[in-house]
Amino acid sequence: MKTKLDASRREELIEKGKQLKDQVSELEIELSLLQEKLQLEGQRIPNMTHPDVPVGSEDVATLRKEVGSQRKFTFPVKDHVEVGLALDLFDFEAAAEVSGTKFYYLKNEAFLLEMALINWTMSKLLPKGFIPMSTPDLVRSTVVEKCGFQPRGQNTQVYSVEGTDLCLAGTAEIPVGGMYMDSMLPESALPLKIVAYSHCFRTEAGAAGAATRGLYRVHQFSKVEMFVICRPEESDSLHEELISIEEELYASLGLHFKTLDMSTEDLGAPAHRKYDVEAWMPGLGRYGEISSASNCTDYQSRRLNIRYRPAVVVATTAPSVPLQPPAKAKKVKNTLPPPRFAHTLNATACAVPRMMIAILENNQQEDGSVIIPEALRPFMGGIDVIRPKSSQP
Repeated sequence: MKTKLDASRREELIEKGKQLKDQVSELEIELSLLQEKLQLEGQRIPNMTHPDVPVGSEDVATLRKEVGSQRKFTFPVKDHVEVGLALDLFDFEAAAEVSGTKFYYLKNEAFLLEMALINWTMSKLLPKGFIPMSTPDLVRSTVVEKCGFQPRGQNTQVYSVEGTDLCLAGTAEIPVGGMYMDSMLPESALPLKIVAYSHCFRTEAGAAGAATRGLYRVHQFSKVEMFVICRPEESDSLHEELISIEEELYASLGLHFKTLDMSTEDLGAPAHRKYDVEAWMPGLGRYGEISSASNCTDYQSRRLNIRYRPAVVVATTAPSVPLQPPAKAKKVKNTLPPPRFAHTLNATACAVPRMMIAILENNQQEDGSVIIPEALRPFMGGIDVIRPKSSQP
C-alpha cells in the first residue's frame, strides 16, 4: 500500500485488509473460547507430589514432630461446649434461629479470647517480616478456581452468591493470591511474606457426626493466614520455615500437638506437600486439626499468572568462527532473562474456633474455670482466668 498502485489494485487490497481484520476478530473469539476450555481442563489436573510424601490414605501420614503430652485430669473432663455454656461464652441456639446450624455467637471472655488470639498471632509474625493485611470476604469465582478450589458441584465447600460471579472466600489464601494475579514482581521483592486476617466461609457439605459438635466444624470463622510468594528454589525451605512458625506458636500456648506429613490422598489439588498440625482435645477424646502448611509450588501461580523477573543480566555475544582472521570485536548485548513463574505457599497461623477448643478443653479446672495461657494474658485486658459468673468477686 506504500507503493504506487492503480485504483483497482488499491481497492482490492483495501478490501482484503478488511477481510483479514474480520478474520482476526473471529479467531480472537475462537482463541478466547479455547483458552477458557483449556483452563477448565487444566484445573482437573492436580499438582505434582513431593517424592517424600507418603503414598496412600490419611492413615499412612508420617509423624514429623510431637510436642508435649496429654494432660492427666483428676476430675471428669468436659468438652468445649459444656465448658463454654457453663461460663456463658457461647450461644448456639440463638445463632441457629438467626442464621442456621453450625453458626454461633461468641460472648464475654470468648469474644475477648478471639481478639487476643488474633492480636497475639499478629504480634508474633510481624517481627518475622510478614506484611499484615485484611482481605475482602467476596471474591470472583474465576479467582477461586485459579487458586485450585471448585466453586461449583454437589459437594463444593464454597458458597456462591446467586446471580453474580462472586463467592464467599473460604480462606485468605484466595483473595491474597488474587491480589497478585497477572503480576510481574521484581526478584528483589521475593520472598514476599503476607499475614492476612479474614472471615472464612465453608458449606461443610457432607460433614456429619460428633466431629461437627460445637465450634469444631462451622460455616463461618475468623482466621489468620500466612501466604508466601517466592522463587522456586526457595519454596521447600520456606515450607519448613512456615511449619516451624506454627509449631513455635502452638508450643508457646502450652498445647500438646503432633505434626504430620500428609499422604497423597489428603493433599488436595494445589498442594505439592502439606503438613497438618493436630492438637489433643481431651473433651473430644482425640486429636483435632488446628492448622496446615502447604507448598503449592507453581500450581496457583501459573493459573493466576504470578511471575517474577530474575535480576541476573545475561551477557551474550555472537559465537566466534574458527580459522578466520581476527575480526572487529562484536558489541556485547545485554538481555533481560525471561520471566519465571513464582511459587506460592500458605499456612494457617491461627484458626480461632479450633484454637479456642484446644485452650478451653486443655485448660479447664475442676471448679469449671479455664486458665488463660500466659502468652495471651497481655491481650485479654488483665483476665488470666475465666471463672463461672456466679463465683466472680
